[in-house]
Amino acid sequence: MDRENKNREAAAGKAPVRGSSIAAQAGVLAAATIIVRIIGLLYRAPLTAIIGDEGNGYYGAAYNIYMIILILSSNSLPAAISRQMSTKIAVGEYKNAQRVFHCALMYSLLVGAAGSVILYFGAGLLVKPNAIPVLRVFAPTIFLFGILGAIRGYFQANQSMVQTSVSQILEQIANAAVSIGAATILIRTAAASSTKTRLAVRGAMGSALGTGSGVATALVFMLIAYARHRGAFMRRIRQDSGKTQPYGSIMKNTVLMITPFILSSFILNLTTTLDQIIYLNMLIDGRGLPEAAVTTVYGLFSNKAVVITNIPISVATAVSAAIIPNIATAHATGDLKETRRRAAGASRMALVISIPCAVGLMVLARPVTMLMFPQWDTLELASVLLALQAVTVIFLSVGTITNAVLQAIGKMSMPIVSAGVSLLIQTAALALFLKFTDWGIYSMVFVSVLYAAIIFALNELFLRHYLGLQVDGARAYGIPVLSALIMGAAASGVYRAVFSLALRFRGEYFANFVAVLPAIFVAVPVYFFILIRLGGFTEEDILGLPKGVTLTRLLKKLRWL
Repeated sequence: MDRENKNREAAAGKAPVRGSSIAAQAGVLAAATIIVRIIGLLYRAPLTAIIGDEGNGYYGAAYNIYMIILILSSNSLPAAISRQMSTKIAVGEYKNAQRVFHCALMYSLLVGAAGSVILYFGAGLLVKPNAIPVLRVFAPTIFLFGILGAIRGYFQANQSMVQTSVSQILEQIANAAVSIGAATILIRTAAASSTKTRLAVRGAMGSALGTGSGVATALVFMLIAYARHRGAFMRRIRQDSGKTQPYGSIMKNTVLMITPFILSSFILNLTTTLDQIIYLNMLIDGRGLPEAAVTTVYGLFSNKAVVITNIPISVATAVSAAIIPNIATAHATGDLKETRRRAAGASRMALVISIPCAVGLMVLARPVTMLMFPQWDTLELASVLLALQAVTVIFLSVGTITNAVLQAIGKMSMPIVSAGVSLLIQTAALALFLKFTDWGIYSMVFVSVLYAAIIFALNELFLRHYLGLQVDGARAYGIPVLSALIMGAAASGVYRAVFSLALRFRGEYFANFVAVLPAIFVAVPVYFFILIRLGGFTEEDILGLPKGVTLTRLLKKLRWL
């Protein structure tokens, strides 16, 4: 297909290359995300056994601050670059698209370096004393991630998700290996007189080193990928005879484009950090509770309950990364109907995935927690926190998608508004709960749910206003919820039966391990069978998935369709 044909397809709102549909792109990133999360879960258990819940608490406290600085510098680069570049690629402005990439790289180098300096030298002002050395280990990662984010955004804008997906997997493998290895070495080489807290700090430093090593590994891979594809990119650029924009103008537009992404992501993650600061300060400084005890309980929430619920939410994040260039392209060509169709499809995909995940985590909260974090003295509390936190999976998954849709259609300030309103309300609520009740860590769970629910509701209103997007409540929510409840009952029944049988032969952990997997394997087909039979997922929806034709044939043979 020649360049003119590609441009005509873009002008008609069609994808110029095979496999560039939302489902195909989301499928690639979602599959990589699932693999990444599985690796993350596999190494979390031995890492927690090494550094303990106290070490997890120090790591979580430092990581939240690291994420704030990362967001202010470069975390939003992939989404912002793919949004700006895809609109230019859609109309054949390949030279200007390349200039966007150059400006984004320059931006990431300058801001990333500043972020690293701030994180290292300002650590004493940002976290409690025991978390200072952990935060300083994170500092170089800010600079490296800026370059990585720019290159990932470049490939995403060109509707090629494979490179980003592979880099994420390599990043997590390196993260897991170095985190466990470095934490073990730092703890074993500590002085014999080191206290339990000092050992926990050193273990957390090793875990932070793993994060940086993962980013460095992913960056090396992406640089190699860019070098391999640069020739094809340059040939396309040389064929572009259009007028080029001055670098100054593009840099200005790039900054203006990146800023709303940064502000939106900043507010989203500021919530976690602000909650952490309020929680720790009000209980440690306000009520005089021991730092180690309060941080340990906070670690159960942030590094167990939240880590597990983030697994399905991360799939929505992968989908959002895929839909930005797709929806931006449709919107740039003025095809409102196609824009609306793609937005609705992405939201439904998030609901179909997130609702059963939330119900499954509620029903199997204790088994999942025991499987991943078998620390018996804190198991019950961690399980309860996970069950309560699970509902945020639905709200945050859909909220992530609707944020991306609003950004893709140029309504960059709306995610900032929804996140800002949610932040103000939940922050006030947390302070009141901690001051006037004894709910403690349960206050954190409540405000997390409140925050996610407000973003979900406001974004739905914005999309209805700007896109005229109407949601079929029964099909979008009712049928998936009913299917998930039946699935949850089936999963619970299978788990209890297998657990009781396995317990006769070995201990509780072994019985739990043996019982969880069959429960999950039963839950997935039960959910989709009921969902399809009730009309919540049609043949048209299945055909839109990667390998949709093959799946449709299989389901017809099974008489599901």
